[in-house]
Amino acid sequence: MTYANAIAAAVTISLLGSGVALAAGDLALKATKLPDLEVGLGEAGFGVSQKTYEMETGKAYQLLVKSTGNKECAWQSPGLASNIWLRKIEAGGMEIKAAHLIELEFEDAGEAEIFFVPVRTGTFKWFCKGMEARGMEGEFVVK
Repeated sequence: MTYANAIAAAVTISLLGSGVALAAGDLALKATKLPDLEVGLGEAGFGVSQKTYEMETGKAYQLLVKSTGNKECAWQSPGLASNIWLRKIEAGGMEIKAAHLIELEFEDAGEAEIFFVPVRTGTFKWFCKGMEARGMEGEFVVK
């Protein structure tokens, strides 16, 4: 073993033991599609299709957020937004490349697809601002 190989092996062992995430491959490709999140369901328009999403750090995901248009929804997840690498958002026939996501505002029926990689573990709330008490909320659990 050469000196350079020995150093590389020692660094790899050190990183693996420290809990640092290592990924092989391109995290921007082959994202895992999460179940769609639809808001504004039901007779009253306050229902959602799914409350909890489970993910892992270091894996690429895509999430389609859809609104029926029955209720206006200012969809937010500040905790998740602060703890992901945001690749892009697709909405209205275009790709939006941004460093951070603050809110998806649905005044009518519509959809936006978010492509991201979680970088920190935790439980992060999502909600339609002002509609939490009526059930338009849930959580992302990142392990």
